[in-house]
Amino acid sequence: MAIIGCGRHERTEGATGCAQGHKAMLGYRWIDDIEVVAAADIRQDNLDLFCDEHSIPNRFADYRQMLQQVELDAVTITTWPGLHAEMTIAAAQAGVKWVHCEKPMATTFGDAKVMVRACDENHCLFTINHEYRYGPTFPVAKRLLDYGFIGELVRVETFTSNLFDMGTHYFDLMLWYNNQEPVEWVMGQIDATGGHAVFAARVEGQGISFFKWKNGVYGLMMTGEGREQQCQHRLIGTRGVIEVGVKDGPPVRYRSPKTEGRWVEVPENPRLPIPDDFWPNPHLYRPQALDMAALALDVVDALRTGREPMCSGLNALQGDELIFATYESSRKRGRVDLPLEIEDNPYVAMLDAGVLPLRR
Repeated sequence: MAIIGCGRHERTEGATGCAQGHKAMLGYRWIDDIEVVAAADIRQDNLDLFCDEHSIPNRFADYRQMLQQVELDAVTITTWPGLHAEMTIAAAQAGVKWVHCEKPMATTFGDAKVMVRACDENHCLFTINHEYRYGPTFPVAKRLLDYGFIGELVRVETFTSNLFDMGTHYFDLMLWYNNQEPVEWVMGQIDATGGHAVFAARVEGQGISFFKWKNGVYGLMMTGEGREQQCQHRLIGTRGVIEVGVKDGPPVRYRSPKTEGRWVEVPENPRLPIPDDFWPNPHLYRPQALDMAALALDVVDALRTGREPMCSGLNALQGDELIFATYESSRKRGRVDLPLEIEDNPYVAMLDAGVLPLRR
């Protein structure tokens, strides 16, 4: 394995990201089947700190040079979204067997499609870091739903900060809840008031995405002020409701006729049983590193068996389609039927054209 994009620890002087490279390393170090042998970063100080801390023997300022000179099976890309496409394509063309890329996948829908296609054409497994599927909370809701605790799924509601950076996680989970069923249409609206950049990618200030799956289930995502709602996710079924991330409440709860309408709290899943003294710093990114370890174990098994892992690029592309279809619906001022045929980022295009004022 090689890491592209080392960064530096969060909350340290000069840090401008989330140190995803460090989080990935702390997850990988627990897995015997993964050996990180090289890293690349354009900042020499970040590269040296990263390689020294994690005992990585080969370091490069140019990731393309690294791909040429080091024999690699896999690459993890933890740079900002605008760089993901070119790095993923280069790694796939270099002949690696697995490319794992940080989310969001890409800043345009065209780039996202090209990334998936490049990996497919080069027989390379492509995954996106949607690690929430492997965490202690959301899988509990998925299991309750699959076991029929609330009957048949009718609607999924989510509330978060924006459609792109956090929305990529929540769209991905919505699709997972509904077993990756294809979406029929999307209708949405966005407003740039309070919009800003996250890792150099522009996101809306407020938005709403309403869509229908082909199996008749509806999805609703509200962003901006919607993140102050009662919970992060609400799954509504024919015989009950599941809520996840309840504000000032439990991680997961449900109610149904069998509970006589009372909320029943459900404990989180236990994380991987890794002892505290395993980590160089037990307080540094431990929860995210554990999720990363669980994700990597899933992918290693998928590589062995030939199956599709939960965090596959195809699953992620389905979520990206919802992001950009919501933006396109706002641009068209109407419903967008899928599959989505655009290549650009409609939100950025509207900002650049001056048709969506960026108010503060």
